[in-house]
Amino acid sequence: MAFDPAELLRVTDAGERLGDMIYRALGTTGERVSLIGLGGAHLVAESLDERGAIRLIHAALDGGINFLDNCWDYGDGRCEKRMGTALAQGNYREKAFLMTKIDGRTKKVATSQLHESLERLKTDCIDLVQFHEVVRFDDPDRIFSEGGAIEALVDAKKAGKLRFIGFTGHKDPHIHLYMLEVAQRNGFVFDTVQMPLNVMDAHFRSFSHLVVPEAVKQRIGVLAMKTLGGGVLLKSGAPITAIECLHYAMSLPTSVVIAGIENEARLAQAFEAVRTFEPMSATQLGDLLAKTKPYADGTYELFKTSHFDATARNLDWLGEDSPAVRKLAPS
Repeated sequence: MAFDPAELLRVTDAGERLGDMIYRALGTTGERVSLIGLGGAHLVAESLDERGAIRLIHAALDGGINFLDNCWDYGDGRCEKRMGTALAQGNYREKAFLMTKIDGRTKKVATSQLHESLERLKTDCIDLVQFHEVVRFDDPDRIFSEGGAIEALVDAKKAGKLRFIGFTGHKDPHIHLYMLEVAQRNGFVFDTVQMPLNVMDAHFRSFSHLVVPEAVKQRIGVLAMKTLGGGVLLKSGAPITAIECLHYAMSLPTSVVIAGIENEARLAQAFEAVRTFEPMSATQLGDLLAKTKPYADGTYELFKTSHFDATARNLDWLGEDSPAVRKLAPS
C-alpha cells in the first residue's frame, strides 16, 4: 500500500513561546516541556571533558531547554554522573525536567539500576524513568510478568523516587504497539513513549504512521529521537538540511524532540531550529518526504536494520527471567 504523507498527524499550533523557546504539554502529566531536549548519550563525546559537558548542560538550561535525556548505561554511567554534577550546582536541578532510562526487565535488576541512577544523578526523585530499548517482542511480556520490571517502577513511584513512567525503542513500530497492548491488558497506561521520528521513518517501518496516532489516542506524551540519525541522514545524499529534519519532527504531535548535542555549535543549531519553527503544512510535509523517499529503505536508519542495540551486546543488563518463568521452562 502506498504511503500518503497527508495521513500523518501534524500540529497546527507550535506551542507556547516563551522567549526563544517553545513549550508543549507532556501527555496528561500536567508538565510543560521544552520542544528541544538535550540528549544525554553525547555528554561523553570525545570532544567533551567533564567540565565542558557541565558547561553545555548549564548553557542548555539557561537558554530555556528544560528536558534532559539520559540512561543508566550511557558511557558506563559517566553520562548520568556528569549530568548529576551539573544539576547539583546552583539552582539547575529546579530548572530541569530530568529523564533517564533503565535496561532491567526484572524487578530486582530494575530496582538496582534505578538506585544507581538516583545516586549518579544526585537527586532523590527522577521526573521520568523509561524502559530502555524495547526492541524485542518478548520485552513487554518480561516487563509485565510476575516479578517484572514494571513492579520496580510502580513501587518507586509510590515511594516518591520517580514521578512518571515511559518506554523507548527504535527497532520496529509493531513492538511499540505490542508494548502498549500488553500495558493495556495489565491496566497500565504509560505517561510517555519515545521513538525514532525523522524524514525517512515515514517510508520504512514507520513509527510516525503507526505508533504516533495510537499514542495521541491514549494521550501519551510523544518523545522524538533519531531525528538526524546521529548525522547519518545528512550523509545519505538526500537534499535535506538539519533544520528541516528538526522542523519535521517538531511538526508532528511530539512533546519533545531529543537532539544529540555535543558542542556549542549543535546547541546553537537546536536553538535556531526552535526560534525559526512554524508548523509545516501537509503540502510542505509531502514535499519534504518526497525528497527523502528514494533513500528511505532502512539503509540510513541503521538503528532499525542493524544491531545498534546496547542491550543485545549486554544481555546481563536485562536480568534473568522471573522465578515463575524459570519454573515453567523445560529443563
